[in-house]
Amino acid sequence: MSDTNTKKMKNQFRGFYFKVQNKTQTVAVIAAQHCSGDSGSSSVQVITDTGTYNIPYPMEAYKQSPKGFQLTLGENYFTEKGMNLDIDREGIRIRGRVKFGRFSKPKYDIMGPFALLPFMECRHTVVSLRHRVDGWINVNGEEFVFSGDTGYIEGDSGRSFPSEYSWTQCSFDRGSLMLSVADIPVGPLHFTGVIGFVLLDGTEYRIGTYLLAKPSQIRDGEIVIDQGHTRLTARLIEKNALPLAAPVSGSMVRTIHESASCKAFYKLSRRGRILTAFTSDRASFEYEYGE
Repeated sequence: MSDTNTKKMKNQFRGFYFKVQNKTQTVAVIAAQHCSGDSGSSSVQVITDTGTYNIPYPMEAYKQSPKGFQLTLGENYFTEKGMNLDIDREGIRIRGRVKFGRFSKPKYDIMGPFALLPFMECRHTVVSLRHRVDGWINVNGEEFVFSGDTGYIEGDSGRSFPSEYSWTQCSFDRGSLMLSVADIPVGPLHFTGVIGFVLLDGTEYRIGTYLLAKPSQIRDGEIVIDQGHTRLTARLIEKNALPLAAPVSGSMVRTIHESASCKAFYKLSRRGRILTAFTSDRASFEYEYGE
């Protein structure tokens, strides 16, 4: 598989986040490439309900096709049809074969017009809002089995993760949601950027700064976003935070903490009418704000 973008990278990163869940278990896989200065590397990070694993690879092991959704990293590969995992290192053995159903794709780029701005330090993409998963993953002897269960895929690229941000994703019976709120630098100035969606009964409700969304609260693990007559609330109730490596100027030197599966509350309302409100113990949450 050819990859024409690797030679152009400098102080940058790119990668994808694959999340698969059954009724009681969660596995998230992050396949990424990162370059700082003249040196670079790739990695596969795996996070479960109980642990995280970071497996390094040479930079050239990451190969992303310019056509369609195809990615290989070492012996691991990811396509629109599924992902295969094959990792055998000292103390880490991860194998898996997971098939993906048809992707529910966003109506348009989750970044909206911000995707065209050259100064963004981090660009986000959503590959699939929700899709079916079938198969299995074995992580150091722990078996995860998926049969008609749920998956989600997104991606990030750029120079660095935001200095302060929060991200959450949750698949639920009626759909799926994602919300990201972050400090965005623009030269010497900063603003709080918002992107997200709620897929509810087949309808996509889009949230974004480019749609005049504004945070009315970011405090104590709770995020409240107002966008015209629409309000979205996400509240972290009980975290299960585990460490992950994150990029700073292309180098994976920052440690963030993700709860791949934790307890959270969500509510979406329009013109005062509640469209959905629920508590889930299968939410994913990162809350990187100093309180």
